[in-house]
Amino acid sequence: MDDVIAATGTSASGVYRYFSGKEELIDAATDEALELLRGFFIRLLGAQPTPSPTDTITTLVGELANRTTESDYDLSKIAMLAWSEALRRPEVATRTGAFYWDVHGHLAELTAWWRTAGHLPADANPDDVATMLVTLMPGLIVNQHLVDPVEADQLTSGLAALGAAVTTG
Repeated sequence: MDDVIAATGTSASGVYRYFSGKEELIDAATDEALELLRGFFIRLLGAQPTPSPTDTITTLVGELANRTTESDYDLSKIAMLAWSEALRRPEVATRTGAFYWDVHGHLAELTAWWRTAGHLPADANPDDVATMLVTLMPGLIVNQHLVDPVEADQLTSGLAALGAAVTTG
């Protein structure tokens, strides 16, 4: 809380007027970070023409890079904090899990459009592709902060090679 008070330039009583403590502040920041990510996927779904898988991954990687280098505060760090809070607080786990299922649904819808547009095989399962994409997102954030940022072309190239090598059945 001391860091928040210092960063905002307000008094302790000013911050505590809006947040009763650290957990309430984390909850509010988590909700904001999740809403921004949800908005990102809704914008993708509304784009015409529908962005290709490569365009989507490039946009996602670019959005993460912008959030971490050009914003007043980095919401991807808040996402990492929310994950750790979710392990400790069941109510955060429930909200965060519901959010990811919502994003999964948006991605499954986008994947179905990719299949219709011929970007994916006709027998591609939208839920499977959405699961793979949701699974990639935390890894992108972890790499951004703890290893090295992943470039979109590196990610799409690796996914293409893996896709060519992996068979089901």
